[in-house]
Amino acid sequence: MNKGRAANDVEKAVAAAFREEWGQVVATLIRVTGDWDLAEECAQDAFAQALGRWRRDGVPLRPGAWLTTTARNRAVDVRRREAVGAEKLREVAVLARDEPSYEGEGEDGGVGDDRLRLIFTCCHPALPIEARVALTLRTLAGLTTPEIARAFLVPEATMAQRLVRAKRKIRNAGIPYRVPPAHLLPERTTGVLGVVYLLFNEGYAATSGADRVRANLCAEAVRLARVLARLMPDEPEVLGLLALLLLHDARRATRVDAAGDPVSLEDQDRTVWDRAEAEEGAALLENALRRGRPGPYQIQAAVAACHTTAPTAAETDWADIAGLYGELERFVPSAVVRLNRAVAVGMSEGPQAGLTLVAELEREGELADYHLLPATRADLLRRAGRPREAAQAYERALELVENDAERRFLERRLVECRSA
Repeated sequence: MNKGRAANDVEKAVAAAFREEWGQVVATLIRVTGDWDLAEECAQDAFAQALGRWRRDGVPLRPGAWLTTTARNRAVDVRRREAVGAEKLREVAVLARDEPSYEGEGEDGGVGDDRLRLIFTCCHPALPIEARVALTLRTLAGLTTPEIARAFLVPEATMAQRLVRAKRKIRNAGIPYRVPPAHLLPERTTGVLGVVYLLFNEGYAATSGADRVRANLCAEAVRLARVLARLMPDEPEVLGLLALLLLHDARRATRVDAAGDPVSLEDQDRTVWDRAEAEEGAALLENALRRGRPGPYQIQAAVAACHTTAPTAAETDWADIAGLYGELERFVPSAVVRLNRAVAVGMSEGPQAGLTLVAELEREGELADYHLLPATRADLLRRAGRPREAAQAYERALELVENDAERRFLERRLVECRSA
C-alpha cells in the first residue's frame, strides 16, 4: 500500500472515530475532570494526535479506548501545569490514577452510561430549553456551532453565546453530573427528549456536509431512546419518541441511492424497509396512545406510521396526515409544522391548496432562509404542471441548501423542470 493511500485510510479512520466516539470521549472526560471546556479541548487534541500516531503505529483495535486514554492523559498534563499548592497536586494525582470506564463496546450501559449522565446534566431545569438541547448536541454528538445554529434557525453568533452561557451556568451553579433520582425525572423529560430527537434528525437529514444520512447519529439516538424507555416505561411521550425514531429508521436504507443522493418517499423501494423496526415502532405507538395522554412525539409517530403502513405511495392517507399535522400544531405552533401540513394538504386536496398555505408562510417571512420552503413550493408547482415557475423556486432553494447530497437532488429536479 502506498503512503498516500495509507494516509487517506487513516484520515477516514479518524473521521469515523470522531462520528462514533466523540460523545463517549467527551462525556467520560467531563466525568473525570468536571471541566466541560477542558474535556472538549483534550478530546480535540486526542483526535489530532490520532492522525499522526495512527499513521505510524496503525489504527488501534479499540479506537474509542485509545482516544479516551489519550484525552485523559492530556487532561492530566494540563492540570499538572496549572497545579499550585498541595491540594491541587492531590487533584492531579487522583485524576492520573482514575482510569475512565470505556463504554464503546455496544452495550447500553444502563443509566450509568456517561452519555446519559451528560444528557441529564445538560437538561437541568436551571438551563433554558434551547441551551439544554444545543449544549448536548455540541458535547455529545460533536456537532459544530454552525450546524446547531442551522438546526435552531438562529445566527451562529447567537448559538455560540448560548453555549458559553450554558457551560458557565453549569459550573457556577454546581449542577451535578448524574442521572437524577426517579422523583426528579419528569422535570427533565422534555429537554432530554428534545436532545434525542434533534440528534436523530441531524443523522436522518444532515444539515450540511457531504452525507445526507449520518447513520451513527441515528443509531446513537435510537440507543439513548431505548435507555430512556427502560428508565421511564410509563411515560407515553418517551414511548412515542422511541416509536417515532424506529418508524423513521425503518426507511433509512432507502432514503439515499448508491451515490448517497436523496430518494423521494414515493420512489423508495418499500420492500427494503426494515419491517421488524416498523412493527416494533407501531406497537410502541399503540402502547403509548392507550395511556390517553397524547403529545407531539406520539402525533409525529402516528404520521410516520401512516407512511410505513401504506402498501404503496399512492395509497398513503394524506388527509389523515394533514389532520395529524393540524393536531400537532396545537402542541408545537411552529412554521415548520405548518409547512409539513401544507405538503400533506397539497397531496390530499391538490397542489393549489398546498400552494395557498405555502404562500401564507412566505408572506410571514419566518422561514425566509429555510431551503425547504421554496423546495416545497417548487415540488407543488411541478405537480401542478407549472415547470417554469417550479424552476424559479428550485433556483431559490439551491441558494439556501447546505447539504451537498440534497443540493444534487434539487439540481436534478431543476433540470427536469427546465427541459419540460
